[in-house]
Amino acid sequence: MNNDLTHLNEDGSVHMVDVGEKPQTERRAVFQSRVRMGKVLFEKLEQSALPKGDALNTARIAGIQAAKRTAHLIPLCHPVFLTSIEVRFELEKETHSVRIEAEARTVSATGVEMEALVAAQTAAMTLYDMGKAVERGMVITDSRLLHKSGGKSGTYQAEK
Repeated sequence: MNNDLTHLNEDGSVHMVDVGEKPQTERRAVFQSRVRMGKVLFEKLEQSALPKGDALNTARIAGIQAAKRTAHLIPLCHPVFLTSIEVRFELEKETHSVRIEAEARTVSATGVEMEALVAAQTAAMTLYDMGKAVERGMVITDSRLLHKSGGKSGTYQAEK
């Protein structure tokens, strides 16, 4: 069996990695997702005029809640005490898109990339749910890690 595969035991069975001996360090991750939509929906979102209510604040709350539940969703993900989770939105008028940025922080023996990813994706899915009465053709796209710091592997910064 390949010992480089950290989530496999010697017999090939899946297991959760033991992080008990790893040092507790400050860790931060930022993930991005984007929701593209038509002009009509974008304008309604911009004006807070969607039939279901305030989509951006609802999506922010959904992203925060989801980040706190990441270990329940991803089978081999460790439960992490989050010191901070932020979900930010940028409305991009020229492309009728909402850029979502989720930032997770902790002091832990393991990172928070998955918490930031789950927050960004859940916020995007919530925007879809809030806007689908107006338009069903939205596209969730551009999901990617923008930044990761802390831990043994150091800092990662995505190219612009």
